[in-house]
Amino acid sequence: MIPHNRPTIGLEEQKAAIRVLESGNLSNGTEVSSFEKEFAKYMNLGGDEAVAVSNGTSALFLSLWALNSNSKKIVFPSYVCSALRHAVGMVNGTEIIIDNSKNSPNINQNKMKNVSHDVEIIPHMYGIPSKIIQNEKISVIEDCCQALGAKVDNNLVGLQADIGIFSFFATKIMTSGGHGGMIISKNKEMIEKIRDYREYDGRKDKKIRFNFQMTEIQAAIGREQLKKLPTFLNRREKIFQKYKKSGLDLLDVNPEENESIKPIRYRAILKTSEQKSIIEKLEMKGIKAIIPLEDWELLGEKDSNPNSLEFCRNTVSIPIYPSLTDEEVELIIKTIIE
Repeated sequence: MIPHNRPTIGLEEQKAAIRVLESGNLSNGTEVSSFEKEFAKYMNLGGDEAVAVSNGTSALFLSLWALNSNSKKIVFPSYVCSALRHAVGMVNGTEIIIDNSKNSPNINQNKMKNVSHDVEIIPHMYGIPSKIIQNEKISVIEDCCQALGAKVDNNLVGLQADIGIFSFFATKIMTSGGHGGMIISKNKEMIEKIRDYREYDGRKDKKIRFNFQMTEIQAAIGREQLKKLPTFLNRREKIFQKYKKSGLDLLDVNPEENESIKPIRYRAILKTSEQKSIIEKLEMKGIKAIIPLEDWELLGEKDSNPNSLEFCRNTVSIPIYPSLTDEEVELIIKTIIE
């Protein structure tokens, strides 16, 4: 069976995990701080502007908390992972759900202007980034969980807004061993506020904190994955272009945005009204494909989010990851086209 997704883990990650185990420093070593510095430098920051956390949802909650979002009006898209709703609920935020654009899986930023709100969460769906139009009076979180390495105006995503968040879940662009996340910001005061809140142990004051720490083993694996990230992105791009050259109609950047938007290929989303037949045809050949987001998963009402509903009913996600072989890619293409 060719799975829909498969993490790319090698001997380097295994050695990194063993290194931590043999050190005996499972929770108080140097791996986490080293990973934070290396990630910040990858983002072209100085080195102190990143905080590693337990997962992407924790990163989102901590960002909302740091922006003082409690009980505020928070805008986020209907067509997105449910983690956003959970994080907003954790800060008692008032949900304002917006449809995506007609030809894009991303939130319609023009529609956001028509509603009163305090905070925006703007995800870059499937590795296709949005150019963020920020109002100085509104706090913005850039959700880059599916877009690590993508660029807007030749700058890496994550720095267009007040805070950028990333996920290292097993199926993401890179992983830190199943779970993990990162928060970045140019605002060092905000980063230190989050870093302070992330762990409560050994503190002499009475401030309320919680444990959102990344483990040393996760960080060690993440460091090795970060070294391989350029290779991962290149391989995904090559597979994506093979699919496109074969004639598959894949979701991509709008032509008018080609100059300023550089996506990464987190997902290969086939545009089709024949979801069921394509998924079944691939299944018969031992290939797993999925509907990337089904209509019951929409965070808003179907009637109020027609563009989101259209995407739910007319897309199929086919395999795309670095360890997918050329032979497997050819089989996927042949099976769909036949």
